Amino acid sequence: MIAVLVGLVAVASAKVYFQESFDGNWEKRWVPSTFKGAEAGKWEVSAGKFYGDAEADKGLRTTEDARFYQISSEIAEDFSNKGKDLILQYSVKHEQNIDCGGGYIKIHPKGVDQASYQGETPYNIMFGPDICGSSTKRVHLIFNYKGENKLIKKDVKCESDQFTHLYTLFLHPDNTYEIQIDGKEVAKGSLKEDWDLLLPKEIKDPKASKPADWVDEKQIPDPTDKKPEGWDDIPKEIPDPAATKPEDWDDELDGEWERPVIDNPEYKGEWQPKLIDNPAYKGEWVHPLIANPDFVDDENLYLYESNKYIGFELWQVKAGTIFDNIIVTDDAAEASKWAEKTNKTREEEKKMHDKQEEEKKAKEDAERKAREESEKSNEETEDDKEDEKKEAKDEL
Repeated sequence: MIAVLVGLVAVASAKVYFQESFDGNWEKRWVPSTFKGAEAGKWEVSAGKFYGDAEADKGLRTTEDARFYQISSEIAEDFSNKGKDLILQYSVKHEQNIDCGGGYIKIHPKGVDQASYQGETPYNIMFGPDICGSSTKRVHLIFNYKGENKLIKKDVKCESDQFTHLYTLFLHPDNTYEIQIDGKEVAKGSLKEDWDLLLPKEIKDPKASKPADWVDEKQIPDPTDKKPEGWDDIPKEIPDPAATKPEDWDDELDGEWERPVIDNPEYKGEWQPKLIDNPAYKGEWVHPLIANPDFVDDENLYLYESNKYIGFELWQVKAGTIFDNIIVTDDAAEASKWAEKTNKTREEEKKMHDKQEEEKKAKEDAERKAREESEKSNEETEDDKEDEKKEAKDEL
C-alpha cells in the first residue's frame, strides 16, 4: 500500500510546464521581437512541402533568407527545477537543406521584454542544432552559470537532412545530463566534467619551479663520434657536367662561358654527431599540483530557480526551417508521448518526399524524351527538305 501511495505521489508531482504544437491561436501565445527592425524575418505556420498530415504537422516556419528570427512565448508558471528533472524537447525540420543557420531553442528566466527580445537577452539554457557549411554541424548545449554562458566541451553531431528530427535534453538534479536525437542517446555525462563551470580543484603550485640542474634532454650528441676525414671537402654544388657551351656564345661579347652549377649528389650536408641516450636524463619534469584555494564546489549546477520564457533567437542565411512539438516538463513519460508524434511525422513525410521525387523524375524524364523526339523529328524534317531540293535540282 505504501509503495502504491509513493507511486501516486510521484505521478501527481510530475508536471508539464509548457507545450506547443502551433495549432489554434498560436499568435496569441508567441510574441515576435521588433528589435532587429527591417532585418527581422517573418514567421508563419506551415506543414511545409512534404508531411504526413497537412493540419497535424504544422509548425513555426522561417520564411525569408538572410534574416534574424526572434520570437518568444511566456511559460504559464515561473517554475524551479530544484530536485527534479528538467526535460526540454522539440522538433526541427530543415526542409530547405539549410547551408548556414541556427535551429536552437532557449529557456529564459523572468524579466524578459518580449518586444525587444534579442541575442543579449539573458537565458538559462540554449539547446539544439547549429549548421554552417561542412565544418559546423553540431548540437549546442549552453548553460548560463553565474552570468556566463558556458558551451559544452564535447562535439555532438546534429542531423542535417531535410526531415523532421527530435532533440531532447534531460537535465538531472544529480548534475548529469543526456542528449537524445530521435530518441537515441548521442551524449551524456557530468556537468562538472563536460563544462568549465567550476574552477579546477587543483592548480600548479606557484612556489614550485623546475630545478636548475634538472636534465630533461632524452638524447645527447655522442661525444665519442668523430667527423669523417674529407667530410667538409665535398662541395654543396658542382658545375653541371652535362652542360655544353651554346654554339652562338661569343666570348668577346658574352664573356668567358662557365658551366652552370647543380646540387652535388655526393654532398651530405653539415656533419652532426649521432645521438645517444642521455645517462643523466631524469624524465619530463611535472609541475606539482596543490589544492586550489579558490575552488568552491557546487551541487546545484543544474538548478535554475526561475524558468519563465521560451524562445527562438536565430540567424538564417537560407530560411525554411520548421519548429514543432515543443515540451518542457519533468515527466519523461509525457515527453515520450510527444516524441511519438514527431517520429510518426518523420516516417510519413519521407514517404511523401520520396513520392514527390519520383514524380519529379518521371516528369523530367518525360520532358527529356519529348525534347529528344522533337529534335529527332526536326532533323528528319530537315533531311526531307534537303532530299526534296536535291530531287528538284536533278529534274532540272
